[in-house]
Amino acid sequence: MLILAFLLGFVINALGYIPPGNINLSVAQLAINKGTRQAYYFILAFSIVEVFFTIGMMRFARWMSSDVNLDVKVNGISLNNLVDFLMLAIFLIIGTITWINRNKIPNPKSQASQSKKGSVLYGIVLGVINPVQIPFWLFFGNYVILKDWIHTDYISLIIFSVGSGAGSALALYGYSYFARFIQEKFALSHVIMNKSIAIFLYSLAGILIVKNIFIFCL
Repeated sequence: MLILAFLLGFVINALGYIPPGNINLSVAQLAINKGTRQAYYFILAFSIVEVFFTIGMMRFARWMSSDVNLDVKVNGISLNNLVDFLMLAIFLIIGTITWINRNKIPNPKSQASQSKKGSVLYGIVLGVINPVQIPFWLFFGNYVILKDWIHTDYISLIIFSVGSGAGSALALYGYSYFARFIQEKFALSHVIMNKSIAIFLYSLAGILIVKNIFIFCL
């Protein structure tokens, strides 16, 4: 049962990080601008935080009833809308930073001597400020618990969460590898890659804006 708990956490979270978002695009940007080693520091820090985050969310999911309504409004704002607003802010901030720094040429010498603390801190911050994972685990956490696929004792939840962290690490490693592969395969400059990432983040922000305008107009 513990092996099943680990595999479920691994698969669910790995699949959850496949769609492009602020986390995996941040990893791609790090791999392009600062090298894969800095990206690995970020991934390690982020995945460790993800373990504790998942434990907390799974405990919360166990406490909640099976009828998790993400549309319940608090002061006129639903949880779904709140998550959208937070993600919109994150997309705009990271996209703007990427766009501002798009023309900065990486210096291999400075990268070699660069402390890993910056990448580790970046991974911790994004691991803590990751609002999209809240509804994600509220849904999937309740689902696996209600299906009796995992037990809800501490050991099972910890093993499940460790699998979750390992799944996020694998998915993010894939993004960092793919970003470097694309850059080298097609001889793309870091400027083009940074512009592409910034534009994609702005596009995601635009989708959220249109979605919420449409919702409020109904």
